[in-house]
Amino acid sequence: MTQTDATAGRVMLATAWTQGADPAGYWVSEKLDGVRALWDGQLLRFRSGRPMAAPPWFTASLPPNALDGELWLGRGTFDRLSATVRRDTPVEAQWREVKYQLFDLPGDGGTFSERLLKMKAVLALRPAPFVQALTQFRVANASALEQKLWQIVQSGGEGLMLHHGDALWQAGRSESLHKLKVAEDEDARVVGHVPGKGKLSGRLGALLVELPQGQRFALGSGLTDTHRQKPPEVGAWVTYRYRGRTPSGLPRFASFLRERQPE
Repeated sequence: MTQTDATAGRVMLATAWTQGADPAGYWVSEKLDGVRALWDGQLLRFRSGRPMAAPPWFTASLPPNALDGELWLGRGTFDRLSATVRRDTPVEAQWREVKYQLFDLPGDGGTFSERLLKMKAVLALRPAPFVQALTQFRVANASALEQKLWQIVQSGGEGLMLHHGDALWQAGRSESLHKLKVAEDEDARVVGHVPGKGKLSGRLGALLVELPQGQRFALGSGLTDTHRQKPPEVGAWVTYRYRGRTPSGLPRFASFLRERQPE
């Protein structure tokens, strides 16, 4: 498998963590609200596989190994980061603030614990201050995991990621990689606009969205006045937060978070 084969749009994806499950055997890290970035040894790419216009000095500092991680500016800075990394022509001063937080070596044959050790060795051969291995740690039990989650969230973080130490790398959804958040988030495609009523008359009332499995629901909570005046177009993908599901599988307490930018 070549470096490009390992990273061009092929990523390992997380499933939701089961509340109260035993975290023994798992490495835990903060879930960063950044932009997923894959390095194939030649190009830096978005999760979709589309090349990213990064400055030459940024990519020149990266090792020949395939890398998976998040471009990050810090907690609560997603919109500014997204604007920076999605420009066709990179702005030097903006990229100087960006950190590449690494969490895996895609396509490598070792276990996750072995890949973590190899990642640190790879970075030591070509150190750069903006390329870092994301901090991974262990927790003693489910109670300690919950405590760590609330600590991260109260500090402005998104949640936690859990990756089993014995897991081999695989493309697609994995039962060895999990995300844990106070509120989950998912994407849905906009299929229509629901007119507003009452004080929202003449503006958008809700987005009619469709889940990947085909179910539809109206998403109105979380929309700002700007969204109601100029809503995401039909066909756009949006991200929403929710807490649990109905018996039919629809999200409960769904709230609009942001429009997902094309990659």
